[in-house]
Amino acid sequence: MAAEYTQQPRLMTPDELGAVVKFFREMRHWSQEQLGDIAGVSCRTVQRVEAGKPSDLDTRRALATAFELEDIDVFSKPFVIPTDDEMKTAKEKFDLEYITLPASPLTTGKELAGLVETTMMDLSTPAFEMTRAADETFADLQDCFREYRDCADMYSERDKFEVYDALQVHLDALRAEGVILCYATRKVEFKGTEEAKPWTTMALYVIAFPLGKAPTEFATPRAIVVGG
Repeated sequence: MAAEYTQQPRLMTPDELGAVVKFFREMRHWSQEQLGDIAGVSCRTVQRVEAGKPSDLDTRRALATAFELEDIDVFSKPFVIPTDDEMKTAKEKFDLEYITLPASPLTTGKELAGLVETTMMDLSTPAFEMTRAADETFADLQDCFREYRDCADMYSERDKFEVYDALQVHLDALRAEGVILCYATRKVEFKGTEEAKPWTTMALYVIAFPLGKAPTEFATPRAIVVGG
């Protein structure tokens, strides 16, 4: 049942906007630095907004975009200020739709190869806007380890060192571009037809973060959509 709002829409005060931004950020387990990187604003700007300081239209639009809100001007329009109960309901809904995973640093090609060998699929993505060069390197890395997954059983233990080295080249290139990778693994269940039983597999998350700003955990949708 949808929550019934008893308040009339109005423009948020800077203090109220700060509270809403902080709520959305913490709900996603983002640091202020991470929100700034995703929104394309400085950490100091995020701190000022959350502290209740005035902000301009571009900043509010950038924050709305980071939170994937459909209306990027929502923070600049009359807004129904949610009650504590409504905020609690929103948090409960988020927790039902998302799962929080620990983020472990990924630093060696050998480690990545081992993860690829023990997982059947990956959900790899940057968590911030990267440069074109970093984007291309990240794509090359994905191509490399996905190709290895398809034929890992054909490699001898000695031949695997060439794979480790190739993956390491991409990891080092990303670090030179100011990017650090984190990973997490998760067991996922896929439902088949009514006749077929559900089956489970291990999924690998390889997530790119700004160097020095990797979180200890991140939120990701519980439901996994395969194909398009």
